[in-house]
Amino acid sequence: MKGADRYRRFRGLPIALMCGAVFSLFFVVAGSFGETASPALSDQERLHLGERIYREGLLPSGEPMQAYVKGDLPVPGTSFTCVSCHLRSGLGSVEGGVYTPPTNGVKLYQPHQPLFKNMEQKYFPLPLRRPAYTDASLAEAIRSGDVPPRYKLNDVMPRYLIDDADMAILVSYLKSLSSTVSPGVSATNMSFATVITDGVKPEERDAMLSALDNLVNIKNSLVSAFNTPRGSRSRLMAENMLGSREMAVRTISVSRWLLKGAPETWRGQLEEYYRKEPVFALLGGISNEDWRPIHQFSEDHHIPCLFPITDFPVVSDTDWYTQYFSKGYYQEGEAVARYLNTRDEAAAGRPIIQIVQASREGQALSAGFLETWRDLGHQPPLTVTLKAGESLSQDFLRQLSNRENPAALILWGGSDMLPAVKTLAEDGNRPGMVFVSSSCLGKDIWLLPEQLREFTYIAYPFSFSKYVAASSMGSKPAQSDAPTSLRLKDVTIQDRTQRIAGLAPSLVQVLVMALMDMRGNYYRDNFFDVIGMIPDQNSPLYERLSFGPGQRYASKGCYIVQLTKGPEPELVRKSNWVIH
Repeated sequence: MKGADRYRRFRGLPIALMCGAVFSLFFVVAGSFGETASPALSDQERLHLGERIYREGLLPSGEPMQAYVKGDLPVPGTSFTCVSCHLRSGLGSVEGGVYTPPTNGVKLYQPHQPLFKNMEQKYFPLPLRRPAYTDASLAEAIRSGDVPPRYKLNDVMPRYLIDDADMAILVSYLKSLSSTVSPGVSATNMSFATVITDGVKPEERDAMLSALDNLVNIKNSLVSAFNTPRGSRSRLMAENMLGSREMAVRTISVSRWLLKGAPETWRGQLEEYYRKEPVFALLGGISNEDWRPIHQFSEDHHIPCLFPITDFPVVSDTDWYTQYFSKGYYQEGEAVARYLNTRDEAAAGRPIIQIVQASREGQALSAGFLETWRDLGHQPPLTVTLKAGESLSQDFLRQLSNRENPAALILWGGSDMLPAVKTLAEDGNRPGMVFVSSSCLGKDIWLLPEQLREFTYIAYPFSFSKYVAASSMGSKPAQSDAPTSLRLKDVTIQDRTQRIAGLAPSLVQVLVMALMDMRGNYYRDNFFDVIGMIPDQNSPLYERLSFGPGQRYASKGCYIVQLTKGPEPELVRKSNWVIH
């Protein structure tokens, strides 16, 4: 049965729709289809509709595409969009031993030559070589799975029920997908920038920049060595270290975009920098303010931003163009909600109270707790927000505790909140549990009054290792060497400059891996596609950095710890790594 006949047969079935599925390799890249379908659509409208098919599995009509696998078995398309396997760039993926080839027009209209012959034979039974597709042969492959001259696609790849008009719209998008090398890339150089805002201390700025400067110097020296005569020792060393020829012939540069004044003026400054110097991506960057203006600039211009150093990232499930180390303060609030959800106290019927200082830190911590607590199915806690400059008074907390008898008291603020809690403990009317943030307390974590330590729990988002922030190359001890407790002399993360010095090498490590693995496919979306396939990385600061397609926060957990009693207290783990 031909593909068009199959479409007519199945178009009336109430099948959940999908765009591209786990192994959808070949979409039609049409010329003739595009000439006759939807002539009233502008080029921009056509690309938008094609993008929606590719990323969301929705046809121009708004209906989901229909598809079937293994003969006539309907499949739930909403779970298997094209982007889920072919990725945002359309250049395919390697995950879980499965190789998914590219599906962008440039690749489809070339003969297929296997990059990984043994892997393709083992994991994906496809023709190892095929001629370039034509519009007609691609259409037949999509609808029936027949691949010229004599092969058939794996039957786990869905067969798509798409008419000619909708196929033409998808094709227009696929032709544009990863078709032109992104700005900031030339035959001899890749241009990057790093953003530094007002208010950053010079020593903190330099801790971030030193790793980038070292990378630029080493990388460009290797390119110079590669340009020496063939067979020379310098060239052989450069070939071995650079990993790919595409990187061996290109230097890199990292400009410094300095933002001055109020955050509401940053967007204009960024636009002017970018007008003068279009860059491929933003690397690192550092700010003590909310990163949102820079985040939105990256989103609007489709410029990747890798690992900015900020405690106030944008927390979003949909934005694409910034990869953060973590969710910052928000992540500690998440962890407290998840930990408290496992405790019997949360189900005892007694209220949960959170007291929030009027600060960015307090608001981020509270948002992380509130949203996670709600998603876990709980009623909102009683929230008290202090006014700017207002301290937590002993009388107010005593009255609140007497009235509500809380199961848990959550304090989103600094150490100035603790004296009021100490008074409750001395009165014999303490709450069952108290939660605080290690990032808010900073070095004052060691000043927690001894009377509070037995029932006070601390959100601690860093590696539980005495070697934290001690390595300049991102290594960490084996799991068996990780201590179960930390003393003051072992913990350096409360010093912000040392923390930044621990983060910067991880930025460089991930960047180098990504540039090597891109192998000349210098498209911005491919930059983060490749990073999404990087294996978990060790980090001197976090327990680990883990990646996955579409994930935008590399450190995904937090410990809940307590402080032991005595004049030389230790941090002791009370939870496993609480994953958000």
